[in-house]
Order: sequence, then structure tokens, then C-alpha cells
Amino acid sequence: MAALRVVVLGLCLGGAAAAVPLVIWHGMGDSCCNPQSMGYIKKIVENKIPGIYVLSLKIGSNLIQDMENSFFMNVNDQVREVCSQLAKDPRLKGGYNAMGFSQGGQFLRAVAQRCPSPPMFNLISIGGQHQGSVYGFPRCPGESSRICDWIRKTLDLGAYTQAVQEHLVQAEYWHDPLKEEDYRKNSIFLADINQERGINETYKKNLMALKKFVMVKFLNDTMVDPPISEWFGFYKSGQAKETIPLQETSLYIEDRLGLQEMDKAGKLVFLGVKGDHLHFSEEWFYSTILPFLQ
Repeated sequence: MAALRVVVLGLCLGGAAAAVPLVIWHGMGDSCCNPQSMGYIKKIVENKIPGIYVLSLKIGSNLIQDMENSFFMNVNDQVREVCSQLAKDPRLKGGYNAMGFSQGGQFLRAVAQRCPSPPMFNLISIGGQHQGSVYGFPRCPGESSRICDWIRKTLDLGAYTQAVQEHLVQAEYWHDPLKEEDYRKNSIFLADINQERGINETYKKNLMALKKFVMVKFLNDTMVDPPISEWFGFYKSGQAKETIPLQETSLYIEDRLGLQEMDKAGKLVFLGVKGDHLHFSEEWFYSTILPFLQ
């Protein structure tokens, strides 16, 4: 989803030999190399871990296309493009860590489930909506308000129609708790990676190969609805008021994606940070996120 807002604190340098490469995927309305968001994250990681290779994913031939594709390019096509980029990059052949911001979090999870080569070691989802979100599409990122007004109206009119699903990114992880049957039947992305229409054992095996799956929830989030989706929770089916955690969902209880087994093995990490969507400090990033990259 939204472009990043980082509170700038002091930058301290550190080191790590033979650093594991890092792949990052931006959110809605952002781009790979925005100096105030992904470009900034890339810079501070490189300064903190000298010698690390950081690939900030770009979908398209330029930054404008990259931003537009975060709204309008079929997510399954984006995932295929990223899988191709990763497979062709010789610096990633030994494996990599991945960090996704907002919708980039669930997109990178799809990469982990669908494309196990090169291997992803740790997946860090910062504000990703793993049970879907934007129910009501409450707020819009950055300078994209007019785009978001149009998206909001389109989603309200028919989020689960074929045309909208295939050409509007946010519809592909739109999860309406009042229309669960429509969601399971017609969602071309999220319902697939969340095993809503059957069990893909390859998805399960590949996700369980992660060493750690880190999920960051923003405790004052006004963009993601419901915020508990950032920890893989969601609304109870059939209503839009009461939420349940991951451990009470059928996905977990039936262990359709291996999350129960991963949880018991200590592979799932649930982190909370004070602040609105994608608002965090360098200090928090260094102390809490950086250890998973070293």
C-alpha cells in the first residue's frame, strides 16, 4: 500500500561479513527508488551492513511505470516478473532475505510460495495485509488521492468481477467479510495464495522452508482495515466488527499453509510498533528488524 514515512534518527555504522543479500518490494503508490522511502531504506541497510547487496524491485522500465503498476498491473504477472528477475540475478543464487512494505509484504510471500529458487531465507512483512484488507479503502497514500478515489468507487461497484480483478491490484487482495463466498470464488490472487480453494502442497512446503516469517503490525494504523491482517488475523466471517487472531482462523486450525507448524517451531514472529501505517524510526528499524538481516 502506501509510500513510506521514516522518522530520521542518528545513523551508526556496523558490519557483517558475507552478508546475505536483501530484496525489498515497495507498497502501493511508491516506487523502487524514492529517496524518501525505498531508496532511503536501501541506503541505511547498506550503511549498516557494509558489502550487502540490496535489490529494490522495480516493475516496469522506469519509476513512473513502477508506481503505476502498483495500482494497475495484475499481481500474478508482477510476481512472475519478480521471480524471473530473482532467478536471473547471479548475486542471489545462494539465497536472500526479503522485506516487503505494505502490499509488498503479501506479494513477496507469493514469491516465497511460488518460486523457491533462489531460496528465500527470512521474510519480513512490514504492514503487509496477509488476510486481505482495504475493506472500505479508508485512506490513500502520498499524492495519489484522485487515483484512490477512482479505485474506491470501482471496488465498491464490483471488486470481484473479472475485469476489476485482472486490472486493479487492490481488488486482488480485497477481502470483503460480508461476501466470503464471492471472495473465495473470484479473488485471483489472495484467495489462491491463502489456499481458499484447495490445498497446493507446493505452496505449503515452500513457505515452511523459511527460517523466519516476521510480521510487523502498526498499532495505530489508519490505512489497513482491519490492522490485525498484518498479523494474519481478520474479521470473523459474515460481519465487519469483531476480529480474530491468526490462531483462531480456519487457515491456521486446518494448517492449510503450514502456519500452525511454523508457529510451533518458532518460525513466526509477530512484532508491534507504535505509529500509523509504515511510520517507524531508524532506531526501531535497527534494533528490531536489522537482526533478521544479519
